[in-house]
Amino acid sequence: MSAPVLSADEMLLWHTQTSDRFRGLLEQHPEALALPCDIAKASTLGGLLQHIVAVELRYAERLAGVPTTEYDTIPYGTVAEVYATHDRALELYRKVLADSNVNWDEEIEFVTRSLGAMVATRKAIFFHALTHAIRHYAQITTLLRQHGITMKFPLDYLFVAARRI
Repeated sequence: MSAPVLSADEMLLWHTQTSDRFRGLLEQHPEALALPCDIAKASTLGGLLQHIVAVELRYAERLAGVPTTEYDTIPYGTVAEVYATHDRALELYRKVLADSNVNWDEEIEFVTRSLGAMVATRKAIFFHALTHAIRHYAQITTLLRQHGITMKFPLDYLFVAARRI
């Protein structure tokens, strides 16, 4: 029996829509970047957003075979700065996905900030980076709601694929 498969393009679409919705919400509430936050060793929501886009960018760079940006150099003082980094990552992901010569089962070595040197397939790295962001955006939803900022849009994958009848 064959199991259903979620494609890289479908995953990237979900990730992009989720990120775009948060970009719009945070553009309306830039003060939210200063909210206290204790997730992923961040002290503010801006710091958590830096973590999200740093992971996106650094894994995209690894997949593209280009030097990785130093984590601490990734800006997060404004919504525009955060999402400029996100946009750079998306550009690299799209470029790698468009390359028919990429072997997604190839293992590559990389160094993480928390667990040191590791190895994983390109496919695992790609899906990790995107689900990592989705997971943290769910945490941000709770943090924002606790401070009176509510979402007007669904975040679940179902709403990327479903339509009203």
